[in-house]
Amino acid sequence: MKNVFFAVMALAVSFTETRAADSPAIVPMPQHIAYATGEGAVLSAGSRIAVPGGAKALRSVAELFVRDICREHGLRLKVSGISESGIVLGIDPALRAEAYSLDIGQGRVAVTGGSPSGLFYGLQSLRQLISQYGMRLPAVHVEDEPCFAYRGAMLDCCRHFFTVDEIKTFIDILALHKLNRFHWHLTDDQGWRIEIRHYPGLTKEGSRRAETVLGRNTNIYDGIPSGGYYTQRQIRDVVAYAAERFITVIPEIEMPGHASAALAAYPWLGCAGEGYMVRTRWGVFPEVYCAGKDSTFEFMENVLAEVCELFPSEYIHIGGDECPKQSWTSCPACQQRIRNERLEHENELQSYFVHRIEKWLNARGRNLIGWDEILEGGISKTATIMSWRGADGGVAAAKAGNQVIMTPNTHCYLDYFQTQEPERLEPLGIGGYVPVRKVYSFDPYDRLSSAEQSCIQGVQGNIWTEYIASFAHAQHMALPRLAALAEVGWACDRRDFGDFTRRMTVFRKLYDKCGYRYASYFFDGTGE
Repeated sequence: MKNVFFAVMALAVSFTETRAADSPAIVPMPQHIAYATGEGAVLSAGSRIAVPGGAKALRSVAELFVRDICREHGLRLKVSGISESGIVLGIDPALRAEAYSLDIGQGRVAVTGGSPSGLFYGLQSLRQLISQYGMRLPAVHVEDEPCFAYRGAMLDCCRHFFTVDEIKTFIDILALHKLNRFHWHLTDDQGWRIEIRHYPGLTKEGSRRAETVLGRNTNIYDGIPSGGYYTQRQIRDVVAYAAERFITVIPEIEMPGHASAALAAYPWLGCAGEGYMVRTRWGVFPEVYCAGKDSTFEFMENVLAEVCELFPSEYIHIGGDECPKQSWTSCPACQQRIRNERLEHENELQSYFVHRIEKWLNARGRNLIGWDEILEGGISKTATIMSWRGADGGVAAAKAGNQVIMTPNTHCYLDYFQTQEPERLEPLGIGGYVPVRKVYSFDPYDRLSSAEQSCIQGVQGNIWTEYIASFAHAQHMALPRLAALAEVGWACDRRDFGDFTRRMTVFRKLYDKCGYRYASYFFDGTGE
């Protein structure tokens, strides 16, 4: 990439480092950016995007860019095989896969990626520059690549259900921010959202709850049945849609806790064998899968077999969080399992459960992710930890040599309040306080040695939806905090909050063009 840079420096345009008020406002912050007052490039309806050799993967990336620019600016660019002006796309195998360079000067635009994904990110940066400057682009040179391989966001579709079109819009939002993982929370106490053909009751019974609690800590309900699930055809469509945008969809199938919806459909999966319901309020409930019955594991394996068919992701998330053990304590089958496996206590029984599922997944070429509670009974070296109860679990896992994704509630829970006066300024929420500045300040490497830092795969923002009943509200909680998280995952130690604030005042205009329903607190001074 350095050779490309020096070649550009030789042009008639003189490039300089800059942070002037009107300098390019790319989010997340690029690794290197320079611009000058020389000739840039002008795009028009006659401009073409050249895809050398007509490579199918590159053409697909170009066509996505064309659709975005047409929707946002009304300009219809054309994709062709050859173009001496306009936009020229290319691949340089010497670059890392997600790296790219962007050169604007002497009447043309050149975008080069280490792979189609890098090219896609370069076009996202160009898209931002077009939003900032219009069709008359300044002379700019960008060299860029991400710090972390895993840059994700989670959306909980169990507490409240979102349509396929809304999920696709969420994926579009991730793509704009150069995020590359969509963690899809599909099963929980309040609803089972994925079609499993082997067990039709999961969606017939488990996807529906009788009503939903209103407010926080009340006994008032809306009296309105609520439900919804994604068919396997819809899931394949979403997975393909995300893949076109270089986003991997990671499904989460909760176990052994957060199982009320599944137990309501198939009571034999629980220790008691009866008396279960799809939950109508929020919280942690005592109903969990029975770890003593082999039939439970047969069920989980049948479910995961269909999940693996639908999701090509390397990772399958099995939850593992907030699993009360009282039903296991009084369950003869669970106690017999503890004796048979020579376990010490119920925490080790959960570890047995997780290990057994992980072994099954590993045999099929998949890796397991679990929330940090799975550390409590001991884990294998191959399990990946998603650290949510602060960063301590992630630090402990990294020190033990496990792979880690950092998503501490202290910095990455995007369902938390955004201002210090939520009662006056914000919709009802779950609590907490995570403003943009707090998200931006997160250091995923804190308390880790250089060797231990290699275990940190990346970062993720989470949107739990107990108090988020509409997609407009979900966007309000995600944006602009997701931009701050994207910069944490992309730029690492290159971050500068003052410059981020400047760039976001420009980036906000692209939110407007896309029709995204972002929160204004960061921009109007009521938040930070």
